[in-house]
Amino acid sequence: MSFLSCSSTVHVEVRLKRSDQRLPALKATLEPLIHSYLQSSINLPLNVAFPPNIPEEDHQLVETILLERDNGGGRPSEATVNKYSFHFYMPQREEANSGAGLFDAGGGGDGDGFENVVAANHLLLPASRFVGLWENLIYENGLKEKLLKFALSALSFSQHRVDTNVIACNRLLLLHGPPGTGKTSLCKALAQKLAIRTQGSYAYTHLVEINSHSLFSKWFSESGKLVARLFARIGELVADRNNLVCLLIDEVESLAYARNSMSSNEPRDAMRVVNAVLTQLDDIKACPNVLILATSNLAASIDLAFLDRADIRQYIGYPSMPAVRAIYKTMLSELMAAGIVEREALEAEDSEEGLLTNLAERSIGLSGRTLRKLPLLAHAQFTSSDLFELNQKISLSDFLDAMMQALEQHLGEQRLLKLESLEEL
Repeated sequence: MSFLSCSSTVHVEVRLKRSDQRLPALKATLEPLIHSYLQSSINLPLNVAFPPNIPEEDHQLVETILLERDNGGGRPSEATVNKYSFHFYMPQREEANSGAGLFDAGGGGDGDGFENVVAANHLLLPASRFVGLWENLIYENGLKEKLLKFALSALSFSQHRVDTNVIACNRLLLLHGPPGTGKTSLCKALAQKLAIRTQGSYAYTHLVEINSHSLFSKWFSESGKLVARLFARIGELVADRNNLVCLLIDEVESLAYARNSMSSNEPRDAMRVVNAVLTQLDDIKACPNVLILATSNLAASIDLAFLDRADIRQYIGYPSMPAVRAIYKTMLSELMAAGIVEREALEAEDSEEGLLTNLAERSIGLSGRTLRKLPLLAHAQFTSSDLFELNQKISLSDFLDAMMQALEQHLGEQRLLKLESLEEL
């Protein structure tokens, strides 16, 4: 089964409700029905999950459908000329991802002191906790789709058994940039998306998130052994070709710190960890069903040998003005849907008072993580004011004013922190 698609393809991701029925049987029943619904409908939204208007007995099986194009934008063309690619999935239950597992604490009891080390977090995908994550991560147009295309192309090369001695393909993706820009979340969302898009080729998709700090032993020279043990466990998953394994190394600079920057006072164990990680990555790339996702806040401190192994190095910076505005709009829409803020047309309000535009302009240079904290801070601030009335929804203009106040307070705190830092120098 090919992972790739042409530009005219509309991907239809069908999220099913939990059922005892097997996925192939549900797909055979529902695909013709949903295809007919899409063919007969107009102005269906892209990149937003919605419940389909299908007969009640079938609607009980379907949670939502999501329509996406490979370029991430635009509207569906005429329904009669669209080519649909269907992806049916049931998110894994949370209990399926809990309890003792391959990477949990508890070792072989060999007295080497590793028994209490939790080397990695292990999650079966697609996972309930990541539903909607991909759609709600907002970056420059086409950035997410570019990364997804790379991942699918890398897996396609493996599927076609392209000789990596002739064409370099390490299946290693590095996202780097300042803290709070969503690099780790984007890696998790990408792994979730791959789990949905590649179900025809892999029975299971595993997300293995390495706990970097756990790989440094208090015992001299033992950290390299911890790295080897971790990758041996990953190898157990990879050995089954029905598994797709997405290996996430967050803040990779802690494991692959530049060796040429290490001073003579640095513990030799740190260098052994870098050597061990590079060796294990070279070994695991021979396995066609592994994709390595790495993030870094300090790309300049990463060992050059690791950087050289990355097939793609993507900078993730602070959101631009259009992205900031889009983030604010999604957050305000969520508060309206939750019944906290009065439901009003955002564009109409902004054309009258310009509050949203002013807020977005004032927010340039802040991370997505910071932006997503502001609604809670604004709500706490508003409920402390004389304008707040119990059991009443907050008007959009009042809430935007509260968000601006919360933003100014945050910017003021930022300035104070910078002054304190300068005074310490």
